[in-house]
Amino acid sequence: MKINFLIMIGLFTGTMISAQDSVYAVSDRPKFIAFSPSKETKNVNGMLIKYYDEIDQEIQPKKVNGIGLGFNGLGVFFPVLFLVNITSIDNWGISDIGSEPLPDKMNTINGMQLSIVNMEPTVTNGLELSLSSNIGAPSVINGVAISPLYNFHHTTKGAAISTLANVSQKCRGIQVALINVCKDSRAIQIGFWNENEKRKMPLINWNFKNKK
Repeated sequence: MKINFLIMIGLFTGTMISAQDSVYAVSDRPKFIAFSPSKETKNVNGMLIKYYDEIDQEIQPKKVNGIGLGFNGLGVFFPVLFLVNITSIDNWGISDIGSEPLPDKMNTINGMQLSIVNMEPTVTNGLELSLSSNIGAPSVINGVAISPLYNFHHTTKGAAISTLANVSQKCRGIQVALINVCKDSRAIQIGFWNENEKRKMPLINWNFKNKK
Protein backbone atom coordinates (compact mmCIF):
# COMPACT_ATOMS: atom_id res chain seq x y z
CA MET A 1 0.00 0.00 0.00
CA LYS A 2 2.82 2.38 0.95
CA ILE A 3 4.69 1.50 -2.26
CA ASN A 4 1.65 2.35 -4.38
CA PHE A 5 1.25 5.65 -2.52
CA LEU A 6 4.90 6.56 -3.13
CA ILE A 7 4.57 5.66 -6.80
CA MET A 8 1.53 7.93 -7.10
CA ILE A 9 3.41 10.80 -5.39
CA GLY A 10 6.33 10.29 -7.75
CA LEU A 11 4.12 10.31 -10.83
CA PHE A 12 2.30 13.45 -9.64
CA THR A 13 5.58 15.27 -8.93
CA GLY A 14 6.97 14.28 -12.31
CA THR A 15 3.84 15.52 -14.03
CA MET A 16 4.00 18.89 -12.26
CA ILE A 17 7.66 19.37 -13.16
CA SER A 18 6.95 18.45 -16.77
CA ALA A 19 4.02 20.87 -16.88
CA GLN A 20 6.14 23.70 -15.49
CA ASP A 21 8.86 23.00 -18.04
CA SER A 22 6.32 23.10 -20.87
CA VAL A 23 4.94 26.43 -19.60
CA TYR A 24 8.37 28.03 -19.63
CA ALA A 25 9.08 26.49 -23.02
CA VAL A 26 6.09 28.20 -24.63
CA SER A 27 6.31 31.49 -22.70
CA ASP A 28 7.37 33.35 -25.85
CA ARG A 29 4.33 32.20 -27.79
CA PRO A 30 1.32 34.52 -28.17
CA LYS A 31 -1.06 34.45 -25.22
CA PHE A 32 -4.83 34.52 -25.43
CA ILE A 33 -5.24 36.57 -22.24
CA ALA A 34 -2.36 38.59 -20.78
CA PHE A 35 -1.80 41.29 -18.19
CA SER A 36 0.35 44.41 -18.21
CA PRO A 37 2.79 45.51 -16.97
CA SER A 38 4.65 42.24 -17.52
CA LYS A 39 8.09 41.66 -18.99
CA GLU A 40 6.96 38.21 -20.15
CA THR A 41 4.06 39.62 -22.18
CA LYS A 42 5.18 40.36 -25.74
CA ASN A 43 2.55 38.96 -28.09
CA VAL A 44 -1.17 38.58 -27.46
CA ASN A 45 -3.71 37.04 -29.79
CA GLY A 46 -6.82 37.83 -27.80
CA MET A 47 -7.01 40.30 -24.89
CA LEU A 48 -4.44 42.41 -23.05
CA ILE A 49 -5.60 43.80 -19.69
CA LYS A 50 -3.61 46.81 -18.54
CA TYR A 51 -4.16 47.59 -14.87
CA TYR A 52 -1.26 50.05 -14.64
CA ASP A 53 0.65 51.85 -17.38
CA GLU A 54 4.44 51.73 -17.51
CA ILE A 55 4.75 55.45 -16.86
CA ASP A 56 7.95 55.66 -14.82
CA GLN A 57 9.90 52.86 -16.46
CA GLU A 58 11.04 51.84 -19.91
CA ILE A 59 8.14 50.39 -21.84
CA GLN A 60 8.14 46.70 -22.75
CA PRO A 61 6.58 46.76 -26.25
CA LYS A 62 3.57 44.52 -26.76
CA LYS A 63 1.81 43.43 -29.92
CA VAL A 64 -1.89 42.72 -29.53
CA ASN A 65 -4.06 41.16 -32.19
CA GLY A 66 -7.45 41.64 -30.60
CA ILE A 67 -8.48 43.91 -27.72
CA GLY A 68 -6.46 46.08 -25.35
CA LEU A 69 -8.27 47.02 -22.12
CA GLY A 70 -6.86 49.81 -19.95
CA PHE A 71 -8.06 50.31 -16.38
CA ASN A 72 -5.53 52.77 -15.00
CA GLY A 73 -7.38 54.54 -12.20
CA LEU A 74 -5.17 57.62 -12.50
CA GLY A 75 -6.82 58.36 -15.82
CA VAL A 76 -10.04 59.60 -14.24
CA PHE A 77 -8.27 62.77 -13.00
CA PHE A 78 -6.82 63.89 -16.33
CA PRO A 79 -10.11 64.76 -18.11
CA VAL A 80 -10.98 67.12 -15.23
CA LEU A 81 -7.59 68.87 -15.43
CA PHE A 82 -7.90 69.40 -19.16
CA LEU A 83 -11.47 70.59 -18.82
CA VAL A 84 -10.35 73.30 -16.38
CA ASN A 85 -7.63 74.43 -18.82
CA ILE A 86 -9.60 74.09 -22.06
CA THR A 87 -9.43 77.86 -22.70
CA SER A 88 -5.61 77.68 -22.97
CA ILE A 89 -5.58 74.95 -25.60
CA ASP A 90 -3.43 77.13 -27.87
CA ASN A 91 -0.63 76.90 -25.32
CA TRP A 92 -0.72 73.24 -24.30
CA GLY A 93 -2.39 71.59 -27.25
CA ILE A 94 0.56 71.00 -29.57
CA SER A 95 3.47 71.15 -27.15
CA ASP A 96 2.08 68.55 -24.77
CA ILE A 97 1.65 65.87 -27.41
CA GLY A 98 5.19 66.50 -28.63
CA SER A 99 6.66 67.36 -31.99
CA GLU A 100 9.63 65.03 -31.53
CA PRO A 101 9.90 61.81 -33.58
CA LEU A 102 7.90 58.87 -32.32
CA PRO A 103 9.75 56.62 -29.86
CA ASP A 104 11.32 53.37 -31.01
CA LYS A 105 9.42 51.29 -28.46
CA MET A 106 5.66 51.43 -28.85
CA ASN A 107 2.77 49.07 -28.22
CA THR A 108 0.89 47.89 -31.31
CA ILE A 109 -2.80 47.06 -31.14
CA ASN A 110 -4.37 45.54 -34.22
CA GLY A 111 -8.06 45.61 -33.43
CA MET A 112 -9.62 47.65 -30.61
CA GLN A 113 -8.31 49.68 -27.69
CA LEU A 114 -10.71 50.40 -24.83
CA SER A 115 -9.39 52.50 -21.96
CA ILE A 116 -10.00 55.22 -19.40
CA VAL A 117 -6.75 56.80 -20.54
CA ASN A 118 -3.66 55.48 -22.33
CA MET A 119 -0.30 56.66 -20.96
CA GLU A 120 1.97 54.47 -23.08
CA PRO A 121 3.19 55.10 -26.66
CA THR A 122 0.81 53.05 -28.77
CA VAL A 123 0.00 52.46 -32.43
CA THR A 124 -3.66 51.49 -32.76
CA ASN A 125 -4.69 49.98 -36.08
CA GLY A 126 -8.46 49.86 -35.85
CA LEU A 127 -10.85 51.37 -33.30
CA GLU A 128 -9.96 53.34 -30.18
CA LEU A 129 -12.57 54.14 -27.53
CA SER A 130 -11.49 56.06 -24.44
CA LEU A 131 -12.50 58.67 -21.89
CA SER A 132 -9.46 60.79 -22.78
CA SER A 133 -6.96 59.06 -24.99
CA ASN A 134 -3.17 59.02 -24.99
CA ILE A 135 -2.40 61.63 -22.35
CA GLY A 136 1.33 62.36 -22.24
CA ALA A 137 2.10 59.54 -24.67
CA PRO A 138 3.01 60.15 -28.33
CA SER A 139 0.62 57.75 -30.03
CA VAL A 140 -0.76 56.94 -33.46
CA ILE A 141 -4.28 56.05 -34.58
CA ASN A 142 -4.73 54.39 -37.95
CA GLY A 143 -8.49 54.08 -38.06
CA VAL A 144 -11.14 55.70 -35.87
CA ALA A 145 -10.69 57.29 -32.42
CA ILE A 146 -13.84 58.11 -30.44
CA SER A 147 -13.98 59.78 -27.05
CA PRO A 148 -16.76 61.51 -25.09
CA LEU A 149 -14.19 64.16 -24.06
CA TYR A 150 -10.80 64.40 -25.81
CA ASN A 151 -8.60 62.72 -28.39
CA PHE A 152 -4.85 63.37 -28.17
CA HIS A 153 -2.48 61.77 -30.69
CA HIS A 154 0.86 62.44 -32.25
CA THR A 155 -0.51 61.16 -35.58
CA THR A 156 -4.10 60.72 -36.70
CA LYS A 157 -4.71 58.78 -39.93
CA GLY A 158 -8.43 58.32 -40.31
CA ALA A 159 -11.05 59.94 -38.09
CA ALA A 160 -10.87 61.50 -34.64
CA ILE A 161 -14.28 62.18 -33.11
CA SER A 162 -14.89 63.66 -29.68
CA THR A 163 -17.13 66.10 -27.85
CA LEU A 164 -14.64 68.71 -26.63
CA ALA A 165 -11.28 68.55 -28.43
CA ASN A 166 -9.12 66.69 -30.94
CA VAL A 167 -5.43 67.55 -30.80
CA SER A 168 -2.80 66.03 -33.12
CA GLN A 169 0.65 66.86 -34.33
CA LYS A 170 -0.06 65.24 -37.72
CA CYS A 171 -3.48 64.67 -39.32
CA ARG A 172 -4.51 62.73 -42.39
CA GLY A 173 -8.27 62.44 -42.51
CA ILE A 174 -10.92 64.22 -40.45
CA GLN A 175 -11.30 65.77 -37.01
CA VAL A 176 -14.74 66.37 -35.51
CA ALA A 177 -15.11 68.10 -32.13
CA LEU A 178 -15.89 71.41 -30.46
CA ILE A 179 -12.20 72.38 -30.85
CA ASN A 180 -9.81 70.84 -33.39
CA VAL A 181 -6.07 71.54 -33.47
CA CYS A 182 -3.46 70.10 -35.85
CA LYS A 183 0.00 71.41 -36.75
CA ASP A 184 0.64 69.27 -39.85
CA SER A 185 -2.69 68.82 -41.57
CA ARG A 186 -3.94 67.16 -44.75
CA ALA A 187 -7.40 66.90 -43.39
CA ILE A 188 -10.82 68.41 -42.79
CA GLN A 189 -11.73 69.87 -39.41
CA ILE A 190 -15.36 70.28 -38.38
CA GLY A 191 -16.20 72.05 -35.13
CA PHE A 192 -16.88 75.30 -33.30
CA TRP A 193 -13.19 76.32 -33.64
CA ASN A 194 -10.55 74.77 -35.91
CA GLU A 195 -6.82 75.39 -36.22
CA ASN A 196 -4.19 74.06 -38.61
CA GLU A 197 -0.82 75.36 -39.86
CA LYS A 198 -2.52 77.44 -42.55
CA ARG A 199 -5.47 79.14 -40.86
CA LYS A 200 -7.87 79.37 -37.92
CA MET A 201 -11.56 79.16 -38.74
CA PRO A 202 -14.91 78.41 -37.11
CA LEU A 203 -17.22 75.62 -38.27
CA ILE A 204 -15.01 74.08 -40.96
CA ASN A 205 -11.32 74.17 -41.86
CA TRP A 206 -9.11 72.24 -44.28
CA ASN A 207 -5.69 71.88 -45.80
CA PHE A 208 -4.59 69.43 -48.51
CA LYS A 209 -1.34 71.03 -49.66
CA ASN A 210 2.09 69.80 -48.66
CA LYS A 211 4.42 72.11 -46.80
CA LYS A 212 6.98 73.93 -48.94
